[in-house]
Amino acid sequence: MRILAIGEVLWDLLPSGRKVGGAPANFAFHCMQLGADVRILSRVGNDELGLELIEFYRSLGLPTELIETDPTAPTGTVGVELFDGQPKYTIHENVAWDRIEATDSAVRFAQTVDAVCFGSLAARSETTLQTIRKLVSETPLTALRVLDLNLRAPFVDRSVVEEMLGLANVLKLNDDELTRIATMFDVPGGTVKQQTDWFIDRCNLKALVLTCGSQGSRIFADGKESFCDSRKINVVDTVGAGDAFAATVVVGLLSGWSLGTINERASEVAAFVCTRSGATPPIRGAVTFL
Repeated sequence: MRILAIGEVLWDLLPSGRKVGGAPANFAFHCMQLGADVRILSRVGNDELGLELIEFYRSLGLPTELIETDPTAPTGTVGVELFDGQPKYTIHENVAWDRIEATDSAVRFAQTVDAVCFGSLAARSETTLQTIRKLVSETPLTALRVLDLNLRAPFVDRSVVEEMLGLANVLKLNDDELTRIATMFDVPGGTVKQQTDWFIDRCNLKALVLTCGSQGSRIFADGKESFCDSRKINVVDTVGAGDAFAATVVVGLLSGWSLGTINERASEVAAFVCTRSGATPPIRGAVTFL
């Protein structure tokens, strides 16, 4: 199976030092671990941080030929400050991933994929939004078009979210994001089922994937629903767990697994990621189905 992930690659500048960040690359890495032929389309600056990012992804075995280099814009960074133990993020603007282009090689790959995944954060700039539009339009009609919603203030624009929903046929989000977009679109009814049904019907979705932290996960598809309880684990950190969950769901949908199997395996992979430091631990041999 061939999968394309489009969006931000960056460094999180934590009080303890910097760490690689960016949901699309985390998603791509876990798809690769699950057997997919995957590419990440992003952009870094012509600077030391950009070179380090590319070398990091190469060290993971992730193909980097679609990661572009911008001649002037810097590599993306996110400032992270802690206030009473709670993080506050400053996602810096006018950086390289705001200028992702639909290169000929990216278009050629998009034309062959079984799934394309994109997030709403990368669409904050018109240039990258146009690239997402172009590449999604180039994918085969049978491809999964996966929106992994990522609402990060102040980059939450109703018109952009609406367009992203219009491009997608699979939506992945968490319970907080569901509440926020249900309010954004004045969704009638207050239950999760009413809200998810509304988005499935309005956006003609093949599947809706909802993660609820300690309250488990729910997947809706073909008029059916799968619920999976959260696993009892010793959490080291939760960074990248949602991306790992999304990757397993996409691979499962493409592989024809049942909804229950998809949910169980996605929960297993996400739980394992939570027991390790960082977003990209190796999972082969650490989860039961690999």
